[in-house]
Amino acid sequence: MVSRPKLSGHRVVARVTLDVAVRQEFDYLVPPELESSVHEGTRVKVPFGQRQVMGVVTKVLDESPHGNLREIIKTVGGQALVTPPILRLVRWIADYYCCAPEVAMKAVLPDAVRKEADGWRERLFVRALPVHGELPKLTKRQTDLWNIVDEWRELPLQELVRLAGTTSATIRKLEDKGLVSIAPQISERDPYGKEHILPTQPLELNADQTAALKSVVSAMEALAKPNGQETKFGGDSVFLLHGVTGSGKTEVYLQAIEHALERGRGAIVLVPEISLTPQTVERFKARFSHGPQQTLVAVLHSHLSTGERHDEWHKIRQGRARIVIGARSAVFAPVEPLGLVVVDEEHEHSYKQEEAPRYNARDLAVVRGQQEGAAVVLGSATPSMESYHNVQRKKYGLLSLPERVDNIRMPLVRVIDMRSEARREKGISIFSPQLREAILQRLEKNEQVMLFLNRRGWSSSLQCPECGYVAECPNCSVSLTYHRAAQQLKCHICGHVETAPTKCPEGGCGNATIRFAGLGTEKVEAALAKGFPTARVKRMDSDTLKRKEDYRRILGDFRTGKIDILVGTQMIAKGLHFPNVTLVGIIHADLSLHIPDFRAGERTFQLLTQVAGRAGRGDVEGEVYVQSFTPFHPSIQYARRHDYSGFYEQEIEFRRELRYPPVNRVALLTLRGRSEDRVKFFADHLRKEMDELARELGDTVVAGPAPAPLLRAESFYRYQVMIRTPNMAVLSRKLAAKREALQTPDDVRLVIDIDPMTMS
Repeated sequence: MVSRPKLSGHRVVARVTLDVAVRQEFDYLVPPELESSVHEGTRVKVPFGQRQVMGVVTKVLDESPHGNLREIIKTVGGQALVTPPILRLVRWIADYYCCAPEVAMKAVLPDAVRKEADGWRERLFVRALPVHGELPKLTKRQTDLWNIVDEWRELPLQELVRLAGTTSATIRKLEDKGLVSIAPQISERDPYGKEHILPTQPLELNADQTAALKSVVSAMEALAKPNGQETKFGGDSVFLLHGVTGSGKTEVYLQAIEHALERGRGAIVLVPEISLTPQTVERFKARFSHGPQQTLVAVLHSHLSTGERHDEWHKIRQGRARIVIGARSAVFAPVEPLGLVVVDEEHEHSYKQEEAPRYNARDLAVVRGQQEGAAVVLGSATPSMESYHNVQRKKYGLLSLPERVDNIRMPLVRVIDMRSEARREKGISIFSPQLREAILQRLEKNEQVMLFLNRRGWSSSLQCPECGYVAECPNCSVSLTYHRAAQQLKCHICGHVETAPTKCPEGGCGNATIRFAGLGTEKVEAALAKGFPTARVKRMDSDTLKRKEDYRRILGDFRTGKIDILVGTQMIAKGLHFPNVTLVGIIHADLSLHIPDFRAGERTFQLLTQVAGRAGRGDVEGEVYVQSFTPFHPSIQYARRHDYSGFYEQEIEFRRELRYPPVNRVALLTLRGRSEDRVKFFADHLRKEMDELARELGDTVVAGPAPAPLLRAESFYRYQVMIRTPNMAVLSRKLAAKREALQTPDDVRLVIDIDPMTMS
């Protein structure tokens, strides 16, 4: 620890970011008895008005411009919880994403760690003591009990009670005889602790994988000087690993991490979906549970209990877990020193946080790598336009894996024109004859099928053919989705639920032949049960996954062949590796094409390519059926041919023409309030302010105000102003200053979203 110079007559001052929303930092005096324990990143309790609140020390000073400073009350925790590199990242987030320092700080420090109490769980453990000479006289029950303790040497008291079928009083008798000690110990909560994982060895790499690994390892070596000090970060240390589905990207990650560990550095691996975490964790734990680079692998995501999150985080902070796997918030894991950050499926919009601070974990991974001298690998079969554009501009290096491992062929993709099918069948069916026949053939061969539809529920709307009534959400500008099993109509925006009517509820109509229009995964599941009665069918969407272990259970059953057909939403679309899946059916490929968003084509191409990539990853060649009402759309045709570069070239022209990302950057300003007139009036005023700002900046385009694609959500009306600029860092600072000066009405809220991933 570096000693702090003490100036005569001066008291040490700590600048603190408080946990309360005040949009500024405050200075406090450090009591002499706390000077040795107050550092940057230390959690402290301080007086604030009439209250006592928690906060984080962001700077230690020898003086303050403010007078009459109050003293810090106490420090919390034995070591600084926020490391200096993470503090730098917090400041960057607050500046770039236009948010208050305390909002940025809240993102990097989980609630489970922020509490004043230490949060560790203590349990009573029974430990065998050394026996000198003969055992004391024991009853048969005590002898049986001692044999268990002697075999285990140490185990929790409650576990011993269960194993031996006895009581704690009997165990205490062994303590009285000096054979065991019973004492409280910290008992860590490990979300994967009960799983038995067999160790694995590195796989042999093909030529493309070897070249990719060599580039990443060279970058890691270049980033560290011989004395361990980081060099200045260069553009040749961020890589886009563009590998087709099944090309062995994960093995490259694993071997690159092994090199980082050899150099005494840790690694963070980000995955976009919680459902991918178990499979990823299993592979990483199997590889690093043994050998010279053995380490704990920590997991961070929202499905952990508070206790699990606390214990996993502290394993990382204490340096015991040098590999971290998790969803977007894992980008803040306190890994020191950091050698490598991997962002798997880097194109996924779930890396974007939709509430303040509205960060993108992929972009923060790059920033953190730059700040800490770590290599960054962004992996995807369908890279984001932004990342591929950075390759074209030589900001990122490109690593290519154009072939599947073991010479496995890419699946054959067939596009079915559902317009002609509808004419032939005199109506729209769920499965085209071609897809139905293909499912039958695969089931006969004991092969597995995945069916994808990115809409849950039974049907997307309830309509009356008599009077035209449509069941709509009372709080949002959307129709209600019918869920048949629950006999409910639900809003997938605000969560509103009402009982499904048996006749038209419109006054005076009462028609009993109301229709449920549209299609959801629940209806597909029922159609499969009827059309393929011997097949074992399982649905996987947010309606069926109620408990955190449901993900692992369903995927485990599918892997072991207990499920023949898995139907689901986008959570089954990516990252999953099941060699016996030989057929993938995409029920309605057009759903995401018709969203009012400039990324609609890109998102459709990515989703179709990712889903198609689940097929044919074993010995049998895969087949994909894409059912579409717009079969000749470029996104569908390029996905059919697995042609990413072709898709990119035509899409970038459209983006250049309209000055959309990645050619420019976007800031989306959304105003929301309960009165549409009030929101619209202030939106007009905001537009004038933004026009003035655009003239200041130059080369900046302002559009709007316009109603948001979803005008009303959760009872709030929403209008938007969009700004496109080539220099977002400058715009962010100007926007922050403008917001402070703006007199926003009390009943209207302004949300600034930098680099939004959706326009809704």
